[in-house]
Amino acid sequence: MVNVEEIQKYGKEQFDAAVASANTFSSGLQTLATAYGDYAKKSFEDTKLFAEKLSGVKSLDKAIEVQTEFAKSTYETFVAESQKIGALYTDLAKQAYKPLEGLVAKFTPAH
Repeated sequence: MVNVEEIQKYGKEQFDAAVASANTFSSGLQTLATAYGDYAKKSFEDTKLFAEKLSGVKSLDKAIEVQTEFAKSTYETFVAESQKIGALYTDLAKQAYKPLEGLVAKFTPAH
């Protein structure tokens, strides 16, 4: 028979795991927000520089060259930042789940 102390211990374990998971999740969301903010700032700065370069161009060939360079750079930055942010999401999910692993293991039947 389950006694009151075991129920209290189980409740405390669940509470502690939930708090740890929430803290990790909160920290992870802050990291993600910072990453998005940094990417937006870099994107804005790159676009500003592109507009400045483009405004100083005197020929169509040079304008196409500047635009092509900007498109390539923007695409490479987007891919790199997307991979970085994707990895942050993966890490967030793993870290937020980690405190709950012990509880899940207790209630998952062994095969």
